[in-house]
Amino acid sequence: MIKLSTGDRALLIGIYAFLIVLGFAAFYPFWNAAIVSFNEGTDTMKGGVTFWPREFTLDNYQIVFEDSRLVNAFVISILRTAAGTLLGILLTAIFAYGMTKRELIGRKYYMIFCIVTMYFSGGLIPSFLLIRELGLFNTFWVMVIPGLISVWDMIIFRTFFMGLPGGLEESAKVDGSSNWGILFRIVLPLSGPVIATLSLFTAVYHWNEWFTPSIYISNADLLPIQTKLQQILNSNIMSEQMQQMDSAAQGRINKMRTITSKSLSMATMMVATLPILCVYPFVQKYFVKGVLVGSLKE
Repeated sequence: MIKLSTGDRALLIGIYAFLIVLGFAAFYPFWNAAIVSFNEGTDTMKGGVTFWPREFTLDNYQIVFEDSRLVNAFVISILRTAAGTLLGILLTAIFAYGMTKRELIGRKYYMIFCIVTMYFSGGLIPSFLLIRELGLFNTFWVMVIPGLISVWDMIIFRTFFMGLPGGLEESAKVDGSSNWGILFRIVLPLSGPVIATLSLFTAVYHWNEWFTPSIYISNADLLPIQTKLQQILNSNIMSEQMQQMDSAAQGRINKMRTITSKSLSMATMMVATLPILCVYPFVQKYFVKGVLVGSLKE
């Protein structure tokens, strides 16, 4: 066992203390939002609700799940995340595999063109006009198709593919396998860490992204939960939704005098955040291996 000097111990204590404070600063806002969502709204307005609900209640979540529009937005977010992640990772991997081929004519220029798009875009107005001309305006696919190919993900995929042993592909070609067969039977099965890591990043993007629907979708039935949440936080839309509920639901709300817009907003935020957080523990072990190997291996 290595004995540490007094200076080394003091340094370690300082590092751990800093990390504890940093972790608390990052975690506490989420925890406070959670306890506010489980606390009576009128009691929260009195202040002093910091680490634990003072007047525990589930009424906030009851109202959230009784609103069919929020439930529909939640379903839209799930469908968007699933479609965007599956199609995005598949097409990006295919694109990256093609870019590894040295016999591809103009490969260097294609790569330069792709990298340029990472730093420059056409702007919001040209993008809006393009989306409208493509017939994607006010459709579900406007949240999926424009972001199917990620240049950064393509670069990570490409670097990882180029780091695989060349003999695997050569032996597969000798056995008569096509490029598609090599990709789906050899390359992708060996790319589990990178696929898992980039799938998580893509899923988090689709789940949290709210700006695109707010610009290109006017149909309230197609808005995802994050856009709904943004509307709630910005314009107090929850009060309007409560007024538009059917008489039976309104009767129940009238009995819940302790509910406020803030408590409902926090409950909606938790419903929108927890699902994607639950994914992290299952792919956490792939983070370092997937990102570092895909980024650094030559």
